[in-house]
Amino acid sequence: MNQTDLRRLLAAVRRGTVTEAAALERLRRLPFERVGNARIDTHRELRTGVPEVVFAPGKAELHLEQIVRKLLQRHGSALVTRIVADRARRLCKVFASAVYNRAAEVLSIRRQPAKPPGSGIIAVVSAGTADVPVAEEAAATLEHLGWPVERLYDVGVAGLHRLLETAPRIDAARAVIVAAGMEGALPTVVAGLTSRPVIAVPTSVGYGASFGGIAALLTMLNSCSGGVAVVNIDNGFGAACFAHRVCADGKNHGDTERTERGRVGSRRGRAGR
Repeated sequence: MNQTDLRRLLAAVRRGTVTEAAALERLRRLPFERVGNARIDTHRELRTGVPEVVFAPGKAELHLEQIVRKLLQRHGSALVTRIVADRARRLCKVFASAVYNRAAEVLSIRRQPAKPPGSGIIAVVSAGTADVPVAEEAAATLEHLGWPVERLYDVGVAGLHRLLETAPRIDAARAVIVAAGMEGALPTVVAGLTSRPVIAVPTSVGYGASFGGIAALLTMLNSCSGGVAVVNIDNGFGAACFAHRVCADGKNHGDTERTERGRVGSRRGRAGR
């Protein structure tokens, strides 16, 4: 259930087209539903603005299909991450609207197109082509959530003129996700060129002394440019969720509640005068 669903349910109870008992039956599913040994958090979107996402590794084929089916039933959409092509192919046969991003290993299923959660676009930048799979995980997640994405790939610090050429497009974005391996310097450089928030994603690309992305992670954590947030190694999905929270137009439950409190306070202030 998301905020739109809850508003519709409350309106239906007000109109009398849904009984209180029927509404309680829908709401009693808080906070999760069981699908085999999985507990599906069907109210996560209502709390956080992002519905539960399925991490494919470790799940049997039938169990994965059952989880996806439950999410489609409750949300009208499902996102599966880290799913290899053979497994994705099977789900695409079961769910006609499924779209598979092979580079990202992300499967997106939607019954209806996602509504834009905010204005503008989010830029996804990669240092090299070897970083593209992680960058694509971020881009595919953002697109599933309804964001237009500007992809700017292979603009690493080994040739800064390539990055400078993209600077106007970076400035046009609401936020910038930057995926880089090796020494991981690109997010620091990008943050020094733009006022936009930068989400840095260290990748496990690099030679032996990169320690599977740890060198890039430490570089990003030690960035001398302000305005850089860092997620875990290869975590394009986490970067996308962070960018979504930063850029969405305040439509989650907490913002609605604060807005209503503000309105009440304003009315009281006028009455007092």
